[in-house]
Amino acid sequence: MLFHKLIHPDLLRVLARAGHTSKVLIADGNYPARSTLGPNAELVSLNLSPGVVNCVQVLEAVADAVPIETANTMSYVEPGPYSLKSDPPNWAEYRRILKDVELQPLERFAFYKAVATPELVLTVQTADQGLYANLLLTVGVRTK
Repeated sequence: MLFHKLIHPDLLRVLARAGHTSKVLIADGNYPARSTLGPNAELVSLNLSPGVVNCVQVLEAVADAVPIETANTMSYVEPGPYSLKSDPPNWAEYRRILKDVELQPLERFAFYKAVATPELVLTVQTADQGLYANLLLTVGVRTK
């Protein structure tokens, strides 16, 4: 019997093989997950219907199962049709869950480049409808 929140067998299988510096992408419903998949990554689609499952729910489960060292978000743009004047709502939830891990925004194409590396082991495609909800996690070191 597992003691953490994560029970999805495919996610558990991939995360069990991940080590320090492995990367996990939690992608929102608008993210081009298939075309930006890294060469060593597996894609798990959890996009059941709009908003179900969302990025916050996936982060809660993943953060309960593995240590998180760094967290990169995709920077939001200020001019244009998808502009925001302040942080996306999901970011406050990410900060709450990750506690001492500072969110480090990356420009959109730098984010895509970071995802396309051999270190990416898993992309979880959600159905999150929030703008700029993508989150790239780096697995940390287990100390207990």
